[in-house]
Amino acid sequence: MASRVLRLYQCVREMARLGRFSGQSSLCNIPSGWPQSHVAGKKIYFNLPEVKEEDLEEQFVRGSGPGGQATNKTSNCAVLKHVPTGIVVKCHQTRSLEQNRKRAREILRLRLDVFLRGQESEVLQNRNDAVLRKQEKRRRANENLERKRIFKQSLLEDPAPTGDGKNQG
Repeated sequence: MASRVLRLYQCVREMARLGRFSGQSSLCNIPSGWPQSHVAGKKIYFNLPEVKEEDLEEQFVRGSGPGGQATNKTSNCAVLKHVPTGIVVKCHQTRSLEQNRKRAREILRLRLDVFLRGQESEVLQNRNDAVLRKQEKRRRANENLERKRIFKQSLLEDPAPTGDGKNQG
């Protein structure tokens, strides 16, 4: 909860810094200069395919992993199968069955988008953009490190003249 509030606060601060905050109480209006895929830490996809409930087979099974009794005695892991494509999604992110059902449907929509559109899907394009941004950031960091290394090396090779005046003619 605290991290959500912090992210929302940072988002509002950044909008105010850029002069794009309209003063409204909601953040529904995304400024035009901001990327449409990230708002307050959430990813938003616009053109995902709709999933019909009659195309889904839903099961609830016991999850696995750490958690002890909460995991071993409750069937709160949601398993969805999209019958036309055969895509299966298993979600056990929280202890709540309803939240796992909702998240499983979101994950299924993302995977269905990748399955139907391939390289043109929003999910893959956002992932590729993130990889490119990370590579660019790493390249700039390496350039800065190289500049620092050259600067330190030049300081060691060419010591600064002393200010005592003895070496001046």
